[in-house]
Amino acid sequence: MEGNGIISFGSGQPDLPPPKEIFRNLENPRLFKYGLIQGDKRLREALAEEYPGAEAKNFVITNGASEALDLVMRALAQEPGSHNILLCQPYYYSYPLIAEFAGLSSIYTQLKEGLIDLDDFQKKIGKVKAVLINSPSNPTGRVEAMETLKAIEALTKKLGVWVISDEVYKDLIYGRENYLIKGRHVITINSFSKTYAMCGLRVGYLYSPDREFIQKVVDMKVHTSMNTNSMGQAMALSAMRAPRSYVKKQVAIWERRRDLIYGGLIKLGFDLWKPEGAFYVFPKIKNVERALGELYYKYKVIVYDGAWFGAPGRIRLSYALDEKKIEEGLRRIKKFLKGKEKWLI
Repeated sequence: MEGNGIISFGSGQPDLPPPKEIFRNLENPRLFKYGLIQGDKRLREALAEEYPGAEAKNFVITNGASEALDLVMRALAQEPGSHNILLCQPYYYSYPLIAEFAGLSSIYTQLKEGLIDLDDFQKKIGKVKAVLINSPSNPTGRVEAMETLKAIEALTKKLGVWVISDEVYKDLIYGRENYLIKGRHVITINSFSKTYAMCGLRVGYLYSPDREFIQKVVDMKVHTSMNTNSMGQAMALSAMRAPRSYVKKQVAIWERRRDLIYGGLIKLGFDLWKPEGAFYVFPKIKNVERALGELYYKYKVIVYDGAWFGAPGRIRLSYALDEKKIEEGLRRIKKFLKGKEKWLI
């Protein structure tokens, strides 16, 4: 929601421009026809080059990462064994519902300081068919330690537990290394929405070394959405051919914005984790429902309720807006907090 003087820290939609390369060569009539259910072969071949040992047949191009998650969970629900899935809490708000719609029951491992607590994780992993990992995380903005991700990779392989690795923010990390979980038991989810600012085109994908699993997903997609947007796939392929400097410049902008909003909220007295990736902050505050209403109706500021993400007593702010708007939003939040300092304790 924008306009009318509203400052929205709500939507996780990049406001930065996509690569200029995506607008070229769109006159081909083929782009307006049905395409392969599994996805454009050239796009899948380009993706395979980014995953060691992968081939085009290991990918399915989907209508955003959301469809990839939906297809994966429905396919996993058909696998023998437990119908439980382990989710990290706080979580992206769609995860529990997508799991429920697929016929899976969610079990939660509680994050500690926004990161996976391996002790709690190990207690619960034996009860589930699959676990969903999201690093960098929406809503926390935190990036899991490489040692943690390697431990999860080894433990799930040993126990025969599937890993769904949601990596839509993997390219948006500030000043530290990331580790991408690998193995035949790992299903990777990604999207062109965040890295390339192409949310509206709805182009995502899933990758698995397990060809039988890929075929199950394709068999479902035939009868649901059919092929993913042909023109969007062509634009996604062009985005991949853009200079790597495009992504580096974007990350530098996100990092500046992170520093601005994190520093501003700390000065106002908020308790929050410093994001290491993605573009969200997740501060604590009391009386959340009242805060949301007053911020919107009196100060024209939109923030999201942490309860939507499984974390009551917090609010999520996206910094997918330019620095002047962030600064103005912080000024309005400061006015809102006058006389409410105890809400931050």
